Amino acid sequence: MTQTSPLVTAEDLRHRVKELLEAHDPAHTQPLDFLRARFDAGLAWVHFPVGLGGLGLARELQSVVDAELAAMTAPDNDPRRIGIGLGMAAPTILVFGTEEQKARFLRPLWTGEEVWCQLFSEPGAGSDLASLGTRAVRDGDGWTVTGQKVWTSNAHNAQWAILVTRTDPDVPKHAGMTYFICDMTAPGVEVRPLRQITGEAEFNEVFLSDVRIPDSLRLGAIGDGWRVAQTTLMNERVAIGGRPLPREGGMIGSVAGTWRDHPELRTAGTHDRLLELWVEAEAFRLAGMRLQQQLAAGAPGPEGSAMKLTFARLQQQLSGLELGMLAEEGLRYDDWTLRRPEGVDFYGRNAGYRYLRAKGNSIEGGTSEILRNIISERVLGLPSEPRVDKDVPWKDLPR
Repeated sequence: MTQTSPLVTAEDLRHRVKELLEAHDPAHTQPLDFLRARFDAGLAWVHFPVGLGGLGLARELQSVVDAELAAMTAPDNDPRRIGIGLGMAAPTILVFGTEEQKARFLRPLWTGEEVWCQLFSEPGAGSDLASLGTRAVRDGDGWTVTGQKVWTSNAHNAQWAILVTRTDPDVPKHAGMTYFICDMTAPGVEVRPLRQITGEAEFNEVFLSDVRIPDSLRLGAIGDGWRVAQTTLMNERVAIGGRPLPREGGMIGSVAGTWRDHPELRTAGTHDRLLELWVEAEAFRLAGMRLQQQLAAGAPGPEGSAMKLTFARLQQQLSGLELGMLAEEGLRYDDWTLRRPEGVDFYGRNAGYRYLRAKGNSIEGGTSEILRNIISERVLGLPSEPRVDKDVPWKDLPR
């Protein structure tokens, strides 16, 4: 990646934003045309290389661009709808993609013209992702893929997917994986809804039946899929748990709003508990800002697992407190309509929805149990758990 230039200042970036706005006035430019122009000006991801939506600058300078454009009510790319592409696919393509892949996928990914999903988990390989069994078999200049994936957010809207497969069953499970980009409109791809506790079907199961993938859509080397997947997973945990928020943003804002709007619900006990969680949420927010600063120096590390772990715990505790404050009113959740939403919504709708949706936070993006293992072993340096299957060929593992 292009090195950070010490000559480019925040004021230089403001000038570049001004030039963009003068050439493409948001009031008279179609949103998609504006987003394309912003990408081409290097103002999509300023830390990406020149020509790929960036300027090769420090990541923290992105906030300068975002603030200037927000002040002029410029259109954004609806990050909630394309979060998987932005937070997981793009960083992986940047690190492991060929020049042709970067040129082909990053621009429409960022502008929202193409939605992405993530084909990782399987019915028998969730927390232990490396045990996955979806097979990719070499077939001339491409691959034939057969298997099943599950818990796939937004698969019903996606044009593309990041996909991990088993290409060599004769080696240990971590060594025989290969990573692909999969066309979700290809013959043999079937998406079925998974109805959740909220009533909606944000998740899906995806069946792959002899799906043909050209070798040009492989990311990384054959058999190196686990290493490529680690880049995706580290970015995923930051995308879920480390997103920058304003003070009292996110779930704490919803709960504090309920407290302020309903003085009849206030008790000494709920006041003390809300204050305790408000402090924790603020500490979490500040830790997220520090993490974003650390990311300016490179890719996410295992520390992002702590952010995602804390995010899940806080979401569940805060939504539980809100439901407890509202008592019977909070239990009146009756919106069981089967929706097929366009993105993940952690905070929307009402208290009942927030409480139910938060139950998934400790599973998606890596279970809390797995994240604790990562933190203990890779951050704290504690002894790892015994792994008796580490050197056993995948085909010999019990299933």
